[in-house]
Amino acid sequence: MLDFLNSFLGRHPERVQANVEIYTWQTCPYCIRAKLLLWWKGVKFTEYKIDGDETARANMAERANSRRSVPQIFINNQHIGGCDDLYAMDTKGQLDPLLNQAAT
Repeated sequence: MLDFLNSFLGRHPERVQANVEIYTWQTCPYCIRAKLLLWWKGVKFTEYKIDGDETARANMAERANSRRSVPQIFINNQHIGGCDDLYAMDTKGQLDPLLNQAAT
C-alpha cells in the first residue's frame, strides 16, 4: 500500500540517501512546514526537539553559524538554513539532487 501511495504522489524515498537533521520546536509553524516538505519527499530525518533546552540550542547555534532561530536544517552535515531556505532550494530544483547524494 505504501509503495502505491508513494508512486501515486510521485515520491521516491528509495532515492533519498542523504543524512537529514532538523532542529525544531514542537509548536513552531515553520518547523512543521519544513518537516511536511521533507515528509512529502519521502525523506527520513533525525529531529532534535530543542524546546526549552538551552544546551541543545547552543549546540544547534554552533553548527548553524550562530543562527538561533528554528528550524535549522542540515543535509549530509551541510547547513541548509531554515524553512524558507529549504523551500527556496526546492523551488530552484537544488533540493532533490542534494537529498539523493549519499552521506559521506
